[in-house]
Amino acid sequence: MPVSQPPNILLITSDQQHWNTLGLNNPEIHTPHLDRLAKRGCLFERAYCPNPTCTPTRASMITGCYPSQHGAYSLGTKLMEDRPTVGAALSAAGYRTSLVGKAHFQPLRSSSIHPSLESYPVLRDLDFWRDFDQPFYGFDHVELARNHTDETHVGQHYALWMEERGFTEWREHFQNTWQEFKFGETANSPQHGTWTLPEEYHYNTWIAERTNKLLQEATEANEPFFHWASFFDPHPPYLIPEPWDRMYDPARLTVPQLQPGEHNDNPEHFRKTQQVRPDFSDWEEPGGNEMHGCCSHLQDRESLARDIAIYYGMISCMDKYIGRILDKVDRLGIADHTLIVFTSDHGHFFGHHGLNAKGPFHYEDLIKVPLIAAWSGHITPDSHSTDIQSLVDLAPTFLGAANVPAPSSMTGLDQTASWLGRTPPPRDHALIENRHQPTTLYAKTYVNSRYKLTTYRGREYGELFDLEVDPAETHNLWNEPAYASLKSDLLMRFLHAEFTKEVTPMNRVSPA
Repeated sequence: MPVSQPPNILLITSDQQHWNTLGLNNPEIHTPHLDRLAKRGCLFERAYCPNPTCTPTRASMITGCYPSQHGAYSLGTKLMEDRPTVGAALSAAGYRTSLVGKAHFQPLRSSSIHPSLESYPVLRDLDFWRDFDQPFYGFDHVELARNHTDETHVGQHYALWMEERGFTEWREHFQNTWQEFKFGETANSPQHGTWTLPEEYHYNTWIAERTNKLLQEATEANEPFFHWASFFDPHPPYLIPEPWDRMYDPARLTVPQLQPGEHNDNPEHFRKTQQVRPDFSDWEEPGGNEMHGCCSHLQDRESLARDIAIYYGMISCMDKYIGRILDKVDRLGIADHTLIVFTSDHGHFFGHHGLNAKGPFHYEDLIKVPLIAAWSGHITPDSHSTDIQSLVDLAPTFLGAANVPAPSSMTGLDQTASWLGRTPPPRDHALIENRHQPTTLYAKTYVNSRYKLTTYRGREYGELFDLEVDPAETHNLWNEPAYASLKSDLLMRFLHAEFTKEVTPMNRVSPA
């Protein structure tokens, strides 16, 4: 839906942030800058990711395609460089396109068939990144990093930035091999809670500083921009520099807990998470790659509360640097013609349903995300919307706002009508995929205004929740005879929704 003046587009994302961790709807957390962004625009209360892991959803955000379409269907896969992207379309239309922070379009391991620039040893080759000057998935300019907190796979442009500031001892603060992550034990080996890295060298500082520099350059050149400021937090490991590590008192926080018996009617892999040493061999993936979340999720309440306090501290610290970006937009005088969007790639469990982090468990906590859109003169300030949104819609919506035709490959929907408060909303459902390999857990979810249905490839079990009656999702209706007709109807709607994902690269022009 075209608008009169194509805007600058500023996308700000967090990583693995629960939808209910904004101060404007959760009094236990402090996010003043995200709150003021919401005051400028609209908070969408029903926004969903197309996949509850990083690579698939991030690839969907720039391609406007579902993971089953663009091919980067799981962590450890790669988005092929030939996929049309929103950045490429906007660049061709005269926009400056840039990304600073986390990309994660490629895996940490490279291969001769599918080489990865985000893998060892190139990830640590600072000379390579110092001279790197080429488009990357439609972004004309990128500055990248890959680590979460103190993970050892730190390098690329972030490491260069630290060294340029004289912080040559940065390696001493990145020692977590990331395979050591265990809930309630050494969750941040060899550090826990308090990161020794000074805040002035934190990647939040880097992302905000470099983002502001690029926004200023585009503004001074009088060129429209599409910029993605891609933050890494609050993705575990739970770690943050002082004083953010002490901002929240664990004793004063709400700690979500498993409700007695709530997994009794759920598929078996839910129940196994509540065992000390669960056997997930029936779901093991060929080749030995990890099936995320298929492990014990048991954690005592005290250690969980400590993790939540750090998780909240990570969000509040990130919020400070998002505020610096918003301040820069104001100082540059471009707020009135800049579409600013904040969201996260997927949600997070911190005790909800007895679960931690992520996995093949499509509760709202994991598949729903915060989403704020602000655009002066177009999006109603201080508004809320229950229109269903999907992150697969971001690319076509950005193109719609910029009056740039979307590539025919994009099956996401242009949501500008919804964002501008017009009716009816473009979308009445969301689809969520979660695939590792067909021989393991391959889940797909259909969710509409009231119901959520999850199915598994090759399995008879599933989940059916009435989100209106049971918003906490503690009563799985899948096997209840009284809901057989509803389940049948939702399965048919699910099938019809799958039809809408088919790509039609051209109209039929001839009978043969």
